[in-house]
Amino acid sequence: MRYLDLDLGAGTPISKIGLGTWQFGSPEWSYGDRYDQREARAIVRRAAELGVTLFDTAEIYGFAARPATVRALLRGVAVTAPAGVAGFGRGEEILGEALGALGPGAGVVRATKFYPSWPAGGAVTARARASAGRLGDGRIGLYQIHQPGRLGRTAGVMRGVRELQRGGVVAEVGVSNASARRWRAAEVALGGRVLTNQVEYNLVTRGPERELLPFAVRGGRALIAYSPLAQGFLSARYDAGQRPANPARAGGRLFRPENLDRAAPLFAVLREVAAAHAATPAQIALAWVIHHPAVAAIPGAASVGQLESNVAAAAIELSAGEYRALTAAADAFRPVAEPRSQSRSRRVRGRFMAWLAA
Repeated sequence: MRYLDLDLGAGTPISKIGLGTWQFGSPEWSYGDRYDQREARAIVRRAAELGVTLFDTAEIYGFAARPATVRALLRGVAVTAPAGVAGFGRGEEILGEALGALGPGAGVVRATKFYPSWPAGGAVTARARASAGRLGDGRIGLYQIHQPGRLGRTAGVMRGVRELQRGGVVAEVGVSNASARRWRAAEVALGGRVLTNQVEYNLVTRGPERELLPFAVRGGRALIAYSPLAQGFLSARYDAGQRPANPARAGGRLFRPENLDRAAPLFAVLREVAAAHAATPAQIALAWVIHHPAVAAIPGAASVGQLESNVAAAAIELSAGEYRALTAAADAFRPVAEPRSQSRSRRVRGRFMAWLAA
């Protein structure tokens, strides 16, 4: 395993490949109770054995995404207590139980996220303490503010987070899906460093390269890449005749038949580089993401085998030529936009699924 080169004092280093746990307890992935009770624990245990230290969750992972709830949350800031939604905190509980089984001194970074709500200032203290309790350690290694732009002014939230840091409940602070401007504003409001920004970043989603990565590099910060495989699209396993069965993937724009056809040249380069490293295309796509020294990735895992495959990507060193070839192939990929005839409910659902991944 490799680790981010960050000044964390006496803290646990952050692994370049972490574990995203959106699927823990989530009805969207339909893995079921057996997965949550057995496979999730086995995945977490094996990840720790392989040197993974970053385990990422959120207080809203695992909640019941009924249509009315989806519409309410997508409007932005929750105006009622989101903790009342069925399943709120379930993902944290599953991860906390799995990490607790590792025993004391496991050396992990428990990372979770605060969903924006109103009033913001008072909510963050109680909700952070609740998250810390569910995660089983009484302390959050990395506390990230979900969608800080939806809070308008972040000063109230950051005042609460600052007190949580002083009280030892929170170690490091991050944001999720923040623009560079919002990232800077969060630091001003906190009065200290906001260590990470969790954003979607992969071969076909490159926006963070414009402002976020330069900002991270200048200040000793880092990006945490969610959806580093574009929900499996970059595994190069699918084509127009074989699309994913899981609705969490199949409904996405990239998995439309015409876009899978258009991605064939990119998939060919992924396979070519993979063959040179005796690796899989998914491992190469992960190696591309973490090639940048200021980026860690948090792919999910449906099984111990998938977890092991993801972690093995940390050992792959792409040559400069391979990195350029992959980047050029990704630049040449032009996906077709969603048709205007797409139903409103499907658009809302797709936006919500992408938002949840953060």
